[in-house]
Amino acid sequence: MACLAQLKTDIKLLEDKFPKTHPRFQIINASVDEICCRFIGKTGEKFDINANITGTYPQTAPIWFAEVEDTIVSSAITELCETTPDNFNILKQIKLLVTLLCRMHNVIIPDEINFIDVYNHSNRAGNEEIDDSSEDEMEEDAEDDLHYEMMDESVEQKSKEEFEGIDSQNLLTLQRLKQNQRKDCLQGTLSGSVLATDRLMKELREIYRSDSYKNGIYDLELVNDSLYDWNIRLFKVDPDSPLHKDLNTYKEKEGRDHILLNFTYRDSFPYEPPFVRVIHPVITGGYVLGGGAICMELLTKQGWSSAYSLESVIFQISATLVKGKARIQFGASKSQYSLARAQQSFKSLVQIHEKNGWFTPPKEDG
Repeated sequence: MACLAQLKTDIKLLEDKFPKTHPRFQIINASVDEICCRFIGKTGEKFDINANITGTYPQTAPIWFAEVEDTIVSSAITELCETTPDNFNILKQIKLLVTLLCRMHNVIIPDEINFIDVYNHSNRAGNEEIDDSSEDEMEEDAEDDLHYEMMDESVEQKSKEEFEGIDSQNLLTLQRLKQNQRKDCLQGTLSGSVLATDRLMKELREIYRSDSYKNGIYDLELVNDSLYDWNIRLFKVDPDSPLHKDLNTYKEKEGRDHILLNFTYRDSFPYEPPFVRVIHPVITGGYVLGGGAICMELLTKQGWSSAYSLESVIFQISATLVKGKARIQFGASKSQYSLARAQQSFKSLVQIHEKNGWFTPPKEDG
């Protein structure tokens, strides 16, 4: 934590040297937790690249990733991952990243990169003076760093654009998740992967600001406050479908007015799909398998794309249920659906389709 003030100073330098108006490299958003930057290619193409700064920085390097699947960007990130500890500092990481991307795109390296070397040289002298300070002063600095670190975790200090359109209750949820992630990271108990966590946080923010979510077409709950386990309550389906009528009857008979779906994610998300199953009610048709798994190519590695948004997946599932003439099986045993049965039936389904392919219905069938 004693290095937090230095990290803030380094980030401020990067923001000054590479603002959002820079023609080649831009710092879009930056905090002590993460940095989002953008590289502008030779013909104006834009590549957004992100870095997560963990609680073990600067003993460990920032963790870099990009949502775009580009071989040049991937190659640059790979080299960053293989760098030596003397290059873990964020300034040196940015210098290496910009240099690599410029060389690979055959463009001139920005002059601003030279300021990083000048700054690092002058800063070493200051660090030597800090090393001579008393233990009491170091403890006071650490307490100040902790204070500012906690302030940085506040949602109000995040960019207005990132959280615009999200109500206060959901903002508190996002803040709590961020605080829990920082706590787990410091304790060495962080679950999941940095890439999956970052993408899921982004998806959650997009859902919270979605009109469909706000209008009650569906709802979302984090199971045990886990970012990797979602319950989706689907309230509205095609009003002309038999399933819509069944939902009205379901509400009258059992007091429930929705289809409950469960989405679970692995560390490999978003490059692998979530596992999705129906929890209740028991459904016949609609491509719902035994145990509650759903027969959709989109939910397999073969049919999945990291570009899919999770809201679009929810809508695809809703459309598939209707298209498959799903009906609620009233009076069915609730024990008919379970995670183990759903996983087994889905595994068997994937094996069959990997061998025989997927059936594509005629266009007139939708």
